[in-house]
Amino acid sequence: MLRREARLRREYLYRKAQEAKQHSIEDKKQRLKRALEENRLIPTEIRREALTLQKQLEFDDEGGEGVSSHMDDEYKWAGVEDPKVMITTSRDPSSRLKMFAKELKLVFPNAQRMNRGKHEMGALVRACKANEVTDLVIVHEHRGMPDGLIVCHLPFGPTAYFTLCNVVMRHDIPDLGTMSEAYPHLVFHNFTSRLGQRVSNIMKYLFPVPTNQEDYISFRHHVYKKTDHRNIELSEVGPRFEMKLYMIKLGTLENAGTAEVEWRWHPYTNTAKKRKYLTNE
Repeated sequence: MLRREARLRREYLYRKAQEAKQHSIEDKKQRLKRALEENRLIPTEIRREALTLQKQLEFDDEGGEGVSSHMDDEYKWAGVEDPKVMITTSRDPSSRLKMFAKELKLVFPNAQRMNRGKHEMGALVRACKANEVTDLVIVHEHRGMPDGLIVCHLPFGPTAYFTLCNVVMRHDIPDLGTMSEAYPHLVFHNFTSRLGQRVSNIMKYLFPVPTNQEDYISFRHHVYKKTDHRNIELSEVGPRFEMKLYMIKLGTLENAGTAEVEWRWHPYTNTAKKRKYLTNE
């Protein structure tokens, strides 16, 4: 098992290392193509390679979507195989955090909850990989209130870090409806930027109703309730909370100290309050 995991990791890192070279070649080909179409001079830096690049352009498929990346491989089985989600908490969780983890387990199809105990992060991730878990979800708290959520995609990442706010537990909602076991209908609204699409891919097989408003992801959980033979209405079953992304790392949790940071929120820059990252609007 360890040898197979090491081999897969080496293959993944090799593919990732080749991406920069492939993207560089693709960029040169597109610049040459634009110059030829607009009848302009070929840029100086690609003149020596122009003939080779032109021959490669003849065999390019216009229907393709460009050079694939390691991001494509991370979720290549998404939609083909059902996700297998493991939910746990930080160490020494309060009773309220345990309750929140139980409620999340009811939200995600095919999810299991595990008591954290004294397990170290490395042992936890290895156990999940050995049992073919696709995503590890860890919830954190501050003074008994859930305030953080980590989504680690296995076996090679990425790992997304979210802050939680306005958390309302399922049992805090009046006139509570029954929890449905049906597969949820996902709605992604306003995730139009490149980062927004990246976040929606990370969340796609975890959250039933994620939407984006002011870079906050509003989580709501409802079921359809039939009032009569003609009409239906939505009934909230909880939990309810707001999420905000603050970091994405390319590794898994046991390598968090050395993993490359793909994106990080910088709250103290001058434009941080005005800029929207998950949408192009």
